[in-house]
Amino acid sequence: MVAKLIEFISHHYVLSSLFLVLLVLLIITELRRGGRSLSTRELTALVNGEQAVVLDVRAKKEFDGGHIVDALNIPYEKLVNRIAELEKHKAKTIIVVDAMGQHAGTVCRELKKAGYTAAKLSGGIASWRGDNLPLVK
Repeated sequence: MVAKLIEFISHHYVLSSLFLVLLVLLIITELRRGGRSLSTRELTALVNGEQAVVLDVRAKKEFDGGHIVDALNIPYEKLVNRIAELEKHKAKTIIVVDAMGQHAGTVCRELKKAGYTAAKLSGGIASWRGDNLPLVK
């Protein structure tokens, strides 16, 4: 298998190089678009060190079903109208949490445009639950 891959690359080096360049550009674009991804351990360390605040962008009903301790809740659809509520946290990193990571990148981009430092929890609240970390109701 590896030998065939090496053979393909050696015969199609231009195509392989182009693929590699496009892959790197895609990765760079995605990283810039969505902000830094944090693990549950990194999130906990930042929050415990009072360097960050958690912003949960899930719907109120989902948030009430279980959320990270001291998390703020501004639903994804209402963020643009309610972004001023985060002004008192501007000196801290805003860590965006959603259900599974589907909206966090977009929210981070909006927060960065507004002058905030933002990061996202990799995998959303699903990764938090997967690591058996506590949720409050």
